[in-house]
Amino acid sequence: MNLTGNTILITGGSSGIGRGLAEEFHKLGNQVIIAGRRKQALDDTTAANPGMKSLTLDIENPDAIRAFAVQVSAEFPNLNVLVNNAGIMRAEKLLASNDPAQNYLPDAEAIVATNLLGPIRLIAALLPQLQKRPHSAIMNVSSGLAFLPLTLTPTYCATKAAIHSYTLSLRYQLKATSTEVLELVPPYVATDLMSGASDPRAMPLNQFIAEVMAILKTQPTPPEICVENVKRLRFAAESGKFDAIFEGLNAAMADVH
Repeated sequence: MNLTGNTILITGGSSGIGRGLAEEFHKLGNQVIIAGRRKQALDDTTAANPGMKSLTLDIENPDAIRAFAVQVSAEFPNLNVLVNNAGIMRAEKLLASNDPAQNYLPDAEAIVATNLLGPIRLIAALLPQLQKRPHSAIMNVSSGLAFLPLTLTPTYCATKAAIHSYTLSLRYQLKATSTEVLELVPPYVATDLMSGASDPRAMPLNQFIAEVMAILKTQPTPPEICVENVKRLRFAAESGKFDAIFEGLNAAMADVH
């Protein structure tokens, strides 16, 4: 992936990993557009980074995605990089499904709509535009939990596993085209997801972003971008230690919410 001369759209770009990536790409001279639901957060981010642009987007709404794609094509015809970063993560008590006050299904459905259907719909809407560019890229953000789940957040982990699988298929189908397909696989990073920002066990956001940018600078860019902190989860099965890591992770993170 070329790190300069791009027009880059990043969903969920006003906070956390999305904002960190947006600011680094912006510093490199790219035209960066951040998208998200919260206009104030978008405005705060663009104000801190003159020249960065923003657009509001409800990633759960298919009609909003279609209208958004039309707007992006009109305002940013040179768009050549899409970063699907927007996501939500919520704890789910599966034994509480018979208690209306604790019904987890609305959360589960919102997670699927945001984390899985949102990126699929946005790729479908923007791929024709990306394919017109001589060099383009799609980066899907999955998680180390795609490969070894945190049982407190079953639907989140399932959507990230699905994004990993979808990315493999997308990459294969686009291999003869001008569009590169990358997967960013974060570990537990200090962001607002599940109160991670205040958890000393989470990887500091600035360290994560710095390591990601260093990997992106390698040529050719690896199809999976894995910082050192995530490799224990990403390769748990390959290492033959899946069961032990699964038990250890879920015991250690029982109080994360």
